[in-house]
Amino acid sequence: MNAKSALEQRPKHEQLGLSDLKAVEMYKYMLLARKYDERMLLLQRAGKINFHVSGIGQEVAQVASAFALDREQDYFLPYYRDYGFVLSVGMTLKELFLCAFAKAEDPNSGGRQMPGHFGSKKLRIVTGSSPVTTQVPHAVGVALAAKMQKKDIVSFVTFGEGSSNQGDFHEGSNFAGVHKLPVIIMCENNQYAISVPIHKQLAGKVSDRALGYGFPGIRVDGNDALEVYRAVKEARERAVRGEGPTLIEAMMYRLSPHSTSDNDLAYRTKEEVEEYRKKDGIPKFKQYLIDCGLWSEEQEEAYVKEVSDQLKEAIDYADRAPFPKPEDTLLHVYADEREE
Repeated sequence: MNAKSALEQRPKHEQLGLSDLKAVEMYKYMLLARKYDERMLLLQRAGKINFHVSGIGQEVAQVASAFALDREQDYFLPYYRDYGFVLSVGMTLKELFLCAFAKAEDPNSGGRQMPGHFGSKKLRIVTGSSPVTTQVPHAVGVALAAKMQKKDIVSFVTFGEGSSNQGDFHEGSNFAGVHKLPVIIMCENNQYAISVPIHKQLAGKVSDRALGYGFPGIRVDGNDALEVYRAVKEARERAVRGEGPTLIEAMMYRLSPHSTSDNDLAYRTKEEVEEYRKKDGIPKFKQYLIDCGLWSEEQEEAYVKEVSDQLKEAIDYADRAPFPKPEDTLLHVYADEREE
């Protein structure tokens, strides 16, 4: 048996360079993100928090991409559904709930920005903003700095397919292509731009748009954790070799409404949602791990209990934490002697 055929007989995660431990860790983050998201929806409905933008159905691609990056050095520009991603690169449940409860300790904005607008200097998560797609040219700027400083790092940016129609996407992509910058541009194509379905947004593939900017564009199944991992890993390798950007279009489906202010049944049917629920990548990856002998229903039950305890502890802490002081409203907005 030659070396190649021996490799091909190993489980797919091993072929991609993922250890058993890392594969299980990936699944745990997917489940953690799902349980966090579900709890946020309950908290909003109970009147404990004001607003939530859900990422249910998108966790698999988010976590897989995080594990394919250098989580100690790369820079991240996630969009507002990326709970699985930010948890995977080091944000904690406590930090996410502090943001949701708009408390002073919120590391993202000190309780002044709505949930899902992530920012962490220590984790190299570049602060996001409410206007969609503005993070793309920012990611390109970070990549330009990395190239100028000759650092073997990449910037990684995500957005929904609706954002691929914005000027920020095209200007950022063009600049990145011209200068061969180390940036990975990933579209989480969840089929809807709020209420506008994909067939009314795009006449072709998002991934094909990379051709006009001189770099590869690939489409992957966003419900297949290992396919997303492979695509992002290869894109990162290209970037640090100096070969420039990659556009990845991860196909998925937003199982939850656009936000807690949205009635999704006004523009889609329960039957459509249930059909896509059958394609949910989290149960698929769980079954893969079980088939590999790395996970069991007993481990699942124990971990779900552990996550439930973590959620309760984080919610209790955030709920009791103090709100920002009124006099701090303009802190970090204008130059201030307190900042010197």
